[in-house]
Amino acid sequence: MATAACGISCDVCKLNLNGTCSTCGPGTSAIAARKLSAQQRILGAPCAILACAQMNQIEYCMRDCSTFPCTNFSEGPYPYSGAFLDMQTRRRSDTTNAYAADGSHLEVDAVHWEDVANRDRTDLCNWSFFEPVDGGCLQFRFLNEEIRIDLCQRSLLRHKADQWQLWQDPLLTLATVMYLKGLKAVYPMGRDIVGCRDLKEGHFFAGPHELRTEPLLVRFADDIEGFQKAGAALDGKPMDMADAAVQLFPFPRVPLYFLLWRGDQEFKPRLQVLFDRSIEQALAADAIWALTNRVSMALATA
Repeated sequence: MATAACGISCDVCKLNLNGTCSTCGPGTSAIAARKLSAQQRILGAPCAILACAQMNQIEYCMRDCSTFPCTNFSEGPYPYSGAFLDMQTRRRSDTTNAYAADGSHLEVDAVHWEDVANRDRTDLCNWSFFEPVDGGCLQFRFLNEEIRIDLCQRSLLRHKADQWQLWQDPLLTLATVMYLKGLKAVYPMGRDIVGCRDLKEGHFFAGPHELRTEPLLVRFADDIEGFQKAGAALDGKPMDMADAAVQLFPFPRVPLYFLLWRGDQEFKPRLQVLFDRSIEQALAADAIWALTNRVSMALATA
């Protein structure tokens, strides 16, 4: 593929088409190794971006590197402007642009917040393993970080820069509120692991409500090791399932299982999400959809 590790598409560059310049290729490719050698020989030093991609076994920086845009881009003269890099940084940290399956913006109805606020906090903590903290908040671990839900201010809080800051995360906010609203007991876990179509509301997960796993396949279809590393970065537990699998915990008592199969000449790469059946005791199908897609987003960008 004539796309460089930095993201420049050489397929649409006249310098490549007329033979003046060759593509750098993905960072993991033999093309990249040859390009680096030529740069060292002709220019006296390799491209810092391509060398970093090769060293860290990253195909494409914008897609595969969790630290993009790094100083190799921001301090270099090319290939992107400061405004483009600022936009990338801003949007990568912004989880506010979340949409429902019908394309509308996700919002949590005030009645759901009120229902949760009126519940017994001790029961909620005992059933969910959330922890009560100062200010009337409940704290829980979402994958690899601590999050608080403020039932008075009706918001999520994230610990950043040594303080708890408001966090606009519509998918996680919806799933968290609906989870606390639906809890009624400590549900037994580990008895049955099922696919979304096997849940009692399995018919929901079709058409516009299919789980959004395509970004995971785009990134990890040919990178089993990268998939495993991304799972580990989110405090996931590797599982002996499929060609690679990881168990992730968006809530302390809600495991999700992501299974990846390599493709071959006969079958395309495939990814499946499985659930502990206890999830349907607390979450309706639309909330399961929101939670799973939020975890998929985290895994794809880890």
